[in-house]
Amino acid sequence: MSKQLTFTLACAVVLSAVVPGVAGYLSARLEAIETAERNLRALETRLSVREARDTRAVSLPAPCTRTPATPRLYQVPATALGDRLGDRLGDHGERWILSGPAEQ
Repeated sequence: MSKQLTFTLACAVVLSAVVPGVAGYLSARLEAIETAERNLRALETRLSVREARDTRAVSLPAPCTRTPATPRLYQVPATALGDRLGDRLGDHGERWILSGPAEQ
């Protein structure tokens, strides 16, 4: 046998083993992809059914009204407090409020 014929037969044997193996591998991969796609569609359908069952139309019997404003607390300036307490306690009370108890 010649070298060329031997090479041709060797290539034919390798290809006869490789081609069906590659074809089987690719068909298995495509089947796995199709199965995953079917499963995904089934899960999406189940999810949409579950969402449709859980959602309900909201109808309010009366229109929404604004809540009344809460009363605001008015803060009196510290000088005003000092003047009022100064009248009762004298100058000593005003100094205590403005400077603190440590400086008495």
